[in-house]
Amino acid sequence: MTPPQSTAPPESAESRDRRSIAEFLRLEVTGGLMLLIAATLALVLANSPVSDTYTSVRDHHLDIPWLGLNLSIGHWASDGLLAVFFFIAGIELKRELVVGQLRKPAAAALPVVAAIGGMAIPSLIYVLVNGLQGGAMDGWAVPMATDIAFALGVLAVVGRRLPSALRTFLLTLAIVDDLIAIIIIAVFFASSLNLWFLLGSIAGLALFGFLHHRGVRGWYIYVPLALVIWGLMFNSGVHATIAGVAIGMLLRTTTKPGEETAPAEHIGHLVHPWSAGLCVPLFALFAAGVAVSGDTFADMIHEPEALGVTLGLVAGKIIGVFGATWLVATFTKAQLHPTLKWPDIFGAAMLAGIGFTVSLLIAELAFADLPHLMEHVKVAVLLGSLIAAIGAAIVLTLRGRAHERAGTSEE
Repeated sequence: MTPPQSTAPPESAESRDRRSIAEFLRLEVTGGLMLLIAATLALVLANSPVSDTYTSVRDHHLDIPWLGLNLSIGHWASDGLLAVFFFIAGIELKRELVVGQLRKPAAAALPVVAAIGGMAIPSLIYVLVNGLQGGAMDGWAVPMATDIAFALGVLAVVGRRLPSALRTFLLTLAIVDDLIAIIIIAVFFASSLNLWFLLGSIAGLALFGFLHHRGVRGWYIYVPLALVIWGLMFNSGVHATIAGVAIGMLLRTTTKPGEETAPAEHIGHLVHPWSAGLCVPLFALFAAGVAVSGDTFADMIHEPEALGVTLGLVAGKIIGVFGATWLVATFTKAQLHPTLKWPDIFGAAMLAGIGFTVSLLIAELAFADLPHLMEHVKVAVLLGSLIAAIGAAIVLTLRGRAHERAGTSEE
């Protein structure tokens, strides 16, 4: 019997190409690769004969006076484009809280405590280094953050033979890390608060949530509303990326009858390629462009702020993540997944030292009035993240071979 012919119109080559590009940008390894390329390009431009042009473009202002927005291109990237990244982070956080690991206290205990330890110890190291050497305490939060895209990208490259439970552990840790970082940005790095704008943004969020949960559809409703919420949040004095997180967490993560996927999953699927392929790389392009020379590293050796950040990312994350996990597993009923061993957790702890995106953002906020010091702290973030990535790649590659020999890599 001749099979029935499909009545659907054939997909055009252009549509197939667009779909292939989008799927490529959704890969974890792609996100890390795009960040690496953008950061490398930024460093090349900032240390080349066209550095003045690069700086001029980054500092050029694009103003929208009637919205109260007077931002340089670099700030549009950190306050605007990065809100899309935080929107995706908000969706991931909501999903984990409702249907993922964070809804199970027993399963979430280890990575949650690991995330807390992995933020507390780097901050403590920074405070100790700067307290002993008389440095500025403003950067205490810089080494606390773990970059989800970069960390999972490295794991995707070197961790193919590792148990899937390690990715789950790292993803949960990074999401909790992001949640705490978001709270820190909102609480400690808000400028003078304008209550009316803040109330306006909260009202906008309430309207967004009401329409969404009432089943109202149409991007032409939600995109303008999201932009209004973002603008109000920016003018309130709270960092505008918080609007992205809040909107992401409003999306429904469970399906209703007749739905194949939940709205959060569907929208996240559509927006993720734009975040990974455009928004975050553009932020990195303007944030990571710092002048680096022999004199830079010579100055950094004598700057406790840069030293505190580097030690916090490299040593603090290992001590905090690994130490907290070991303590909880040793003195409570919480246990590692059966396929994981302590050297795997050590490798994940090293991987958590990749601070990059959020660390660069906090560096800009913390040292906004000290541009020279900000540049050196950014170099410290890049250096610490690079050391952490290389160290983790070596450890996890060796662990992957060990799991392959033991036959546990596919579990």
